[in-house]
Amino acid sequence: MLATAVFQLSLRDASLTILFFSALCTTAPAFMGCGGYKTGLRQMIQARYSWGLYIVTILLVLNAATVTGFSIVAAIVSGQTIAAINPGNVSVSVGIVIVILASFVLSLLGYRFLHFWERWQWLPNLIVITITVGVGGKHLVNQQAVPPATASQVLSYAGLIAGYFITFGGTASDFSIYHDPKARLRKVFTYIYLGIFTPSVPLLILGAAMGGAVPVVPGWTEAYESYGTGGVMAAMLRPAGGFGKFVLALLALSVIGNIGISMYPVALNLQMLIPAFTKVPRFIFTLAVTALMIPLSIAASRAWEESLENFLAVIGYWAGFFDAVLIEEAVVFRRLDWESFIAVTWTRNP
Repeated sequence: MLATAVFQLSLRDASLTILFFSALCTTAPAFMGCGGYKTGLRQMIQARYSWGLYIVTILLVLNAATVTGFSIVAAIVSGQTIAAINPGNVSVSVGIVIVILASFVLSLLGYRFLHFWERWQWLPNLIVITITVGVGGKHLVNQQAVPPATASQVLSYAGLIAGYFITFGGTASDFSIYHDPKARLRKVFTYIYLGIFTPSVPLLILGAAMGGAVPVVPGWTEAYESYGTGGVMAAMLRPAGGFGKFVLALLALSVIGNIGISMYPVALNLQMLIPAFTKVPRFIFTLAVTALMIPLSIAASRAWEESLENFLAVIGYWAGFFDAVLIEEAVVFRRLDWESFIAVTWTRNP
């Protein structure tokens, strides 16, 4: 929604920027994920081969903060949506607490259950998003009139798109290590690439359409100012009455899988910080992150657009050079010789 609501791009220009920069920037995390199943090493363990045991601790903190930041974004949108179901009865802050605690419980159920959840959650999500667009999508053709896009507008928004996609490079191998190491590199690359690109682009374009319609469609401006994205979705579903509120509730809960699965690599990153942390049960770190996320999410929700724009702008810098260095290590120096990543070199702390 930032494309049209903040950067004042037309829907056409926003869509083209999303499409082309998403296609480009998804390449890096898809390639980095291939290193996980080939070496059996998680992403930030692989980073030790490029950065060393001590400097990589800085990147561990940045990566954990980035993944936590995306979880905060998801929690805020969910909290806004919960509050928009019955305006005045539940605050955005209460909605945020509900979804973060639910995600925490999900994260405790282990990787296998998380994988099962992620494997099937897309289906009800797709259904409720389709219903939302089917009910309120007729208004999306009403877009605000804006001047032709300038290069600075396009590149500024493209930087945010890049900041979103390339940060997957910090966690891709955490999940790809479960693949068969004998699988073809092109096959795994394609799976990871399409797994990130395919669901993201249509939703980003939908968000841009919603943002461009907010100033034009009666009632949407007030909904957006009160409850952000959740308010707009509530306005789209209002003609459906009680059924629309049910769909809105499902939309609000759809981010639980995003947050729950994000807590997995965050806990791993924190365990890698110092040798003593490897002996701490992982759920302790998950609990600490949960306790941190709640007040940060509530605070960030009070300045939603500014928080999101600043967060996306900042994370792109560190993620860009992080991805570049790891790809250079694998391609230029190791010539895609994955066996040269000798596991005992950096998997054990001194």
